[in-house]
Amino acid sequence: MNRKSVWIAATSMLTLAVVGGVSASGQDKYTLKLPNGLLFSDFKGYGDWQLISSAETDDRMKVILGNPTIIAAFKAGIPGNGKPFPEGSKIAKLQWKPKKSSEAEFPVNVPDTLADLFFMEKDSKRFPETGGWGYAQFDYDPASATFSADKAGVPNCGQVCHVSVKAKDYVFHPYELR
Repeated sequence: MNRKSVWIAATSMLTLAVVGGVSASGQDKYTLKLPNGLLFSDFKGYGDWQLISSAETDDRMKVILGNPTIIAAFKAGIPGNGKPFPEGSKIAKLQWKPKKSSEAEFPVNVPDTLADLFFMEKDSKRFPETGGWGYAQFDYDPASATFSADKAGVPNCGQVCHVSVKAKDYVFHPYELR
């Protein structure tokens, strides 16, 4: 083999190793962002946050988690005391499609497939037009085990669906007793 052939073979092997490593490691969801700049990486560690509440609709089971900043605010009486949540408060809503349990001896729904993640972040400088909150939804595709920014774009909840809870600083879910 001449020097050029060795270089081509080595480059090809390195390329295959890198591509194989990337596909074996899967998607790095923390590189995703919405057009308004809300980053998935802003919510790193969300799976370890504390429970705020849970909810269920006809087609979703939901667990609402909060970062330490918002949990401390809830424990201090916010929003019931009329004060707004502090900057840096974050909420992660994990949403699953439900299914009937095949194991329980009574009728109960359990999570089936992860549907999406909905995030809220309090940053009044970045999101003044939506009550100081930024919103994002990342959809989950179980076939590819990947996330993507919701096709509907940036949720406009600060001016639409959260208007009814403006007095609670745009947060629907109360911190539930434990």
